[in-house]
Amino acid sequence: MAVLAEEKVLVLDFGSQYAQLIARRVRQQQVYCQIVRHDISAQRVLELKPRGLILSGGPASVFQASAPRCDPNILRLGLPVLGICYGMQLLCQMLGGKVLSAPAREYGRTDCRLLAQDELLAGVAQQTQVWMSHSDQVAEVSDQFVPLAATPSCPIAAVKHRRLPIYGLQFHPEVTHTPEGPTILGNFLKSICGCTGTWRLEDFRRQTVDALRQRVGEDRVICGLSGGVDSAVTAALLAEAVGAQLSCILVDNGLLRAGEVEAVIREFGQHFGTDLHVVRAEERFLAALSGVVDPQEKRRRIGHVFIDCFAAEAARIPNARFLAQGTLYPDVIESGGAPDGPAATIKLHHNVGGLPAELDFELIEPLRDLFKDEVRALGAELGLPDEIVWRHPFPGPGLAVRCVGEVTKDRLERLRQADAIVVEEIIRAGLYRQTSQAFAVLLPVQSVGVMGDERTYADVVAIRSIQSEDFMTADWSRLPYEVLARISSRIINEVHGVNRVVYDISSKPPATIEWE
Repeated sequence: MAVLAEEKVLVLDFGSQYAQLIARRVRQQQVYCQIVRHDISAQRVLELKPRGLILSGGPASVFQASAPRCDPNILRLGLPVLGICYGMQLLCQMLGGKVLSAPAREYGRTDCRLLAQDELLAGVAQQTQVWMSHSDQVAEVSDQFVPLAATPSCPIAAVKHRRLPIYGLQFHPEVTHTPEGPTILGNFLKSICGCTGTWRLEDFRRQTVDALRQRVGEDRVICGLSGGVDSAVTAALLAEAVGAQLSCILVDNGLLRAGEVEAVIREFGQHFGTDLHVVRAEERFLAALSGVVDPQEKRRRIGHVFIDCFAAEAARIPNARFLAQGTLYPDVIESGGAPDGPAATIKLHHNVGGLPAELDFELIEPLRDLFKDEVRALGAELGLPDEIVWRHPFPGPGLAVRCVGEVTKDRLERLRQADAIVVEEIIRAGLYRQTSQAFAVLLPVQSVGVMGDERTYADVVAIRSIQSEDFMTADWSRLPYEVLARISSRIINEVHGVNRVVYDISSKPPATIEWE
């Protein structure tokens, strides 16, 4: 990664829901970006050799005793610094300004007026639209700062230090609701930090393939395939790097989407010519899930059976030294797995939860520095078909957490058919790439209906379709009524035992994307 890391920017995370989005926006400008703890030491910053620092937003108030701080010595390193929202407030407070609760809170779009010309705002219209999300604001700056912009209720919406390359924005340039945000971030990265844009996926591919060949040598690598894009791209990258030394294991747990097992066999067993091992284990998983309704217990049992099945098959593969996983950068961050990253509670279905140490493999995670959109682009470059590259995310426990209540073979098949209809109709309407995730959920309730001349008492299916940038927040999709009507009609007519379809119009938060 040496070439790619020549131009690096660090995001100091103060708890913002947008920290990952900031990093993604920086990478979209072809500059490598890494998220680190807000309290990273100035010495560690020097060791990482960044071209600049971005201080993220956050939920705290800077005047609270418990508010997160950064090492003040980082401001003495001479590096360009951009504070966003909380980050701007903290910078101004540290350098003699005053932050107070705003007389009027600002949430959402607002008009912004430039007060002065500066390279940070070069090319930005005198009157522009920005996205605000704050209840505190900088009420007063020291004479070290020059105000650069204002909104109707925020007289200091952007600032610049008179001597040092330190800047602040009260608004969020990383969100799409700030149309000129990319211009502002580009100005900071290129004009102020001096980056030229050396982060290229083709370079990542070449360097990663070379590094994998060197590390693996003559040994064998095992890769677990799930049908999702992360594991598929991991396997495709390894196939290019070590060829016949790669063995893939697909555990058919009976909880996958319609046609998923066949698609994996077709792509990796036939197209890539990979040594593919398919473990048929549906009955084992169903036995383990019998009578279980608690979502976390479902996840726990599925995890245990998966490990048993995977380990047994892996033991049959000779000379296997390495285990490859499709861990992504957000997984690493959210699990506390990044050395300098913010710590958080690990999710039960994250890849970084890993297989147990007693399997005695060395772990390979070739995608651990990439975001999902970068993984998709890499998959396309590696020659994976669109149906895999653009496949919607799928939870690790599979359909078990979309089959609310007890998981049985009959209920799973009902759900699988309904789910396939949802996807088929969204593809037919040309909306699959415009939706972030769409699926069916089988509810543990029945409702009265009338079919023909008969009264029925049958299952209810809920449809969930969302739009999301980063899956940390999400809004429900405004699917056309005619598409919803076709989905409902087909499910009721084609899926035996279902007589009612409902549409989930909950956003995240307060709801989650998955039902369990």
